[in-house]
Amino acid sequence: MAQPLYRLGDVGPPVAEIIAALRVLGLLPPLDAPWGPGGIQAFETAAFDAHVDAAVRDFQQQRGATVDGIVGPATWRLLGDARWRLGDRVLRYEPGHLLSGDDIAALQRRLFELGFNPGRADGIFGNETETALRDFQRNVGIRVDGTCGPATFKALDRLARTVVGGAPDALREAEEIHRSGPALVGKVVVIDPGHGGRDLGNLGHGLVEAELAEDLGARIEGRLAATGVTAYLTRGRLAAGDLPPTDAVRADTANRLGADLLLSLHVDSCLTPTANGVSSYFFGQRATGARSAIGAKFADLLQRELTARTDLLDCRTHEKAWDLLRMTRMPAVWLEFGYASNSADAARLADPVFRDSLAEGVVVAVQRLYLQPDQDSPTGSIRLPDLVGG
Repeated sequence: MAQPLYRLGDVGPPVAEIIAALRVLGLLPPLDAPWGPGGIQAFETAAFDAHVDAAVRDFQQQRGATVDGIVGPATWRLLGDARWRLGDRVLRYEPGHLLSGDDIAALQRRLFELGFNPGRADGIFGNETETALRDFQRNVGIRVDGTCGPATFKALDRLARTVVGGAPDALREAEEIHRSGPALVGKVVVIDPGHGGRDLGNLGHGLVEAELAEDLGARIEGRLAATGVTAYLTRGRLAAGDLPPTDAVRADTANRLGADLLLSLHVDSCLTPTANGVSSYFFGQRATGARSAIGAKFADLLQRELTARTDLLDCRTHEKAWDLLRMTRMPAVWLEFGYASNSADAARLADPVFRDSLAEGVVVAVQRLYLQPDQDSPTGSIRLPDLVGG
């Protein structure tokens, strides 16, 4: 059964829980303040009013969620994560039911600072975090059990930071890219066509998002393969009644394949028909400081290449903590190629020649991610034959 959604105008106990969580985070006044949503009101009649709506949107912005004022599964999870501080609970790796929270993100950042590699400060206690924690415990001479309890909290508190010169996780990502070298041969890229099956995605002006994503995915896959990249798709063409894979399944596919990059393909939509342009999203969460530096760089390269090769408006890059971006272990970008709700964008995207230009731009951005500054070329100057010929 789908989890209910709560929004402006709703009333009841779940709204009271939302209000209580927002108060703890300082996004709503406390109960004894001059204003409170309805003052000290009955639990059963707590109201999701304009103040609560504004606070939810503020929270979503801070946490890298979709800012819509609706408390659904993703925002509920983020509200739950936000209540934890390092030391509040014992942390351990639980396969099949991974713990998440701000306390885990704080633990991961601390491990990075001390020279241990938990993979990414994403607030999820996965296998890499457990391995890094065990390494830490082994090095400081405490029981090696992969569990962050009182003895481990004390050891973390008394040790000084050892990694200097920048954000440790960003340094790690940059070093991995540098070590992999500039050649594309042997690299693994997962291409994720959004939606599929019974989920058609955004529709408008004859454009179907799921179908466009499939077509672009195939064009990008073929061009990457020509450069020596091993490219995989998270889904093929699904039957009309099929359920598409969830974002968690798509992320798990990329993780199991040991991908170097993931690119998720989408088309946006807006109630305002004049909204248009291409935008890219990478993993980042302002509230916790978590951020994929290489994801940000890849998103920027995609924006620059696509806008240099087409007349699409540059809607820039943005941090988000969407599940697909957060749960992947490699740099990942969610790319919106235009707006189905905009007639001009839809007409461009319907043109196969235009789609070829987009596919070429994506492949060139992948190559440029791995080039050192002295090897790189100006934006828009590299063509696919240059890469295939190399």
